[in-house]
Amino acid sequence: MATLLRGEVPVILQPAGTAQYQGAYRPLGVPLKEVRRGPFDGKADIMARPDADGELPRHMTFGNGAVVYEYDGRDKQGRAVYRYSPLLSPSHQSVMDGVAEVYAQHKKEGQ
Repeated sequence: MATLLRGEVPVILQPAGTAQYQGAYRPLGVPLKEVRRGPFDGKADIMARPDADGELPRHMTFGNGAVVYEYDGRDKQGRAVYRYSPLLSPSHQSVMDGVAEVYAQHKKEGQ
């Protein structure tokens, strides 16, 4: 685990919850588990710094803003939980289109 600087809070990145994935782009044949999955899920070596009011950032972005995670409270270990947000992630649709192609190819090969 990385060393915490004064005021920093450890962060864990998690798959999207209902609030994050509801209404997200989902091509035909792609299971919901794929829509919920973010590219950095499980990553726990990140820190967040509260602002002057003690509030943590509402969003964390990665890949020059292509992937967005949304703050969702704290877990039992006191870490800040950020959940993948397909609705706010500009890369989500193109990634899902690629996932749909893979599922279609596997289905075609399985017939």
